[in-house]
Amino acid sequence: MNAFLLRLAANQLDGMPVKNYDIYALGAALLDTEIEVSDADLNKFNIEKGVMTLVDEARQHELVSQLSEHLVHSKRSSGGSAANSVIAASYLGSKCFYSCKVADDSNGRHYLSDLSAAGVDYQQNNASEQGITGKCLVLITPDAERTMNTFLGISESLSTDEIDEQALAASTWVYLEGYQVTSASGRPAAIKLRELAEKNGVKTALSLSDPAMVEFFHDGLCTMIGSGVDLLFCNEAEALSFTKSETLEQAAQALKEVSKSYVITLGAKGAYVFDGHEHFHIEGQAADAIDTNGAGDMFAGCFLHSLCQGKDFKEAAKLANSGAAMVVSQYGPRLKAEQYKTLLNQA
Repeated sequence: MNAFLLRLAANQLDGMPVKNYDIYALGAALLDTEIEVSDADLNKFNIEKGVMTLVDEARQHELVSQLSEHLVHSKRSSGGSAANSVIAASYLGSKCFYSCKVADDSNGRHYLSDLSAAGVDYQQNNASEQGITGKCLVLITPDAERTMNTFLGISESLSTDEIDEQALAASTWVYLEGYQVTSASGRPAAIKLRELAEKNGVKTALSLSDPAMVEFFHDGLCTMIGSGVDLLFCNEAEALSFTKSETLEQAAQALKEVSKSYVITLGAKGAYVFDGHEHFHIEGQAADAIDTNGAGDMFAGCFLHSLCQGKDFKEAAKLANSGAAMVVSQYGPRLKAEQYKTLLNQA
C-alpha cells in the first residue's frame, strides 16, 4: 500500500476529511545532464540560446559526444520543470504527488527512486512500459544562462492515464508546467487535470515555463488555462510575449484576464506580484549566479510551499526569491537536502 492510501485509510478511520497532499503536479520526467559551454559553442552547433528546444535522441547523443569534456553536473537526478518544483516543496515540508511517465529502464527506476528519496509520491503503475526515459541536456554559458535540448522519450506519451484522481481530490493545489503544451497527449492531460481540480475545489497554478513555449504555442497555453487559473507564474519575457504587451505594466493588467493572481519573476530584480487584491514588488536576493537552470522551478516550489503553510504572497515571494538566489549560485536545478533547512532558517 503506497503512502497516499495509508494516509487516506487513517483519515477515514478518524472520520477526518483532511487534505492529504499540499501540491499535485503533472509534468515531464527527465534525467538532467549539465554542460558548460561558450556562446561560440552554441553558434557552432546552431543552438538557440536561453530556450528549451526539443530534439531527437540522435541529436542529443551528438551534442553530448562533442561536448563531453565540458560536463559540470553529470550525476543523474530527477528533473523536469514541475518535478524540480515539487521536489523543492517536499524538502521544505510540503506533501507532494507527481504524475509523470518513465520507462522500464535503469534511468526510469533511478528517477522514481530519486522522487521517493525526496518524499514525493507518484502513481504506482509508473515504469511499467518499455521505452526510453526522457533526458535533458542543459547547456550553461558564462553569463549563467541555461539553454536546454530535451529528448522527451517515453515522457512524450504522458497522458490522462497517468492522472491519479484520488490523489488529486486530496490535494490543496494542482501545479501544471507549460512545457506540456508541446505534447499531443500531455496537453489534454493538463487540461483534464485542471478541469478535475476545478470540479473538486482544488486550486490551480500554471507556469508558462519558457519564452519559446509562449512564442510558438500561445493558443495551446490558452486552452490549458481555460477560463482562468488561480495562480500564474512567468518571467518578464514570457509575460510580455503572452499578453502581446510592450511594458510590464501593460502585461500585468492583461494577466488579470487569465489568472486570479500571478507572479512575474524579474531575475536579480526580484518579482512583481499580484495577490488578487494589490500589486507589489519584492526585491531580489543578492547572488553570484553561475547557473540559472531551475531558478524559476525553485521559485514556484518555494512560493507554493509557503502558500500551503498559510503564508501570504509577500512572505511567499521572499522565500521564493531566497531559494532562487541560492540555487543559481551553484550548478544544478536543486539544492542539497541540508540547504533547504538553511533556506527555511533564513526565512
